[in-house]
Amino acid sequence: MGNELSVVVWAKEGCHYCGEVKQYLQEKEVNYKIVDVTNHDEFREILNTKYGIRHVPVVEIGHGEVYEAVTQVGLKHLEKVLDKFNKHKIFG
Repeated sequence: MGNELSVVVWAKEGCHYCGEVKQYLQEKEVNYKIVDVTNHDEFREILNTKYGIRHVPVVEIGHGEVYEAVTQVGLKHLEKVLDKFNKHKIFG
């Protein structure tokens, strides 16, 4: 279980890009959990504390003790980080 890739999507209802991120992950058959920040300002405060931002989506990708957050808009950023973790999993 420690070898599984962990993916968490911080999202809110009505967010078009959040939907694109979730659809992309589903198409790539990547399991993920969602943290819905809709009506939860305390969750946005967590994002602010961790990354200095309050916007969504934020995608946290990790393996073991190492993780990286994708805070930039654009699927190319998400794809780049996923590729990095998948290569590490294969060769590491």
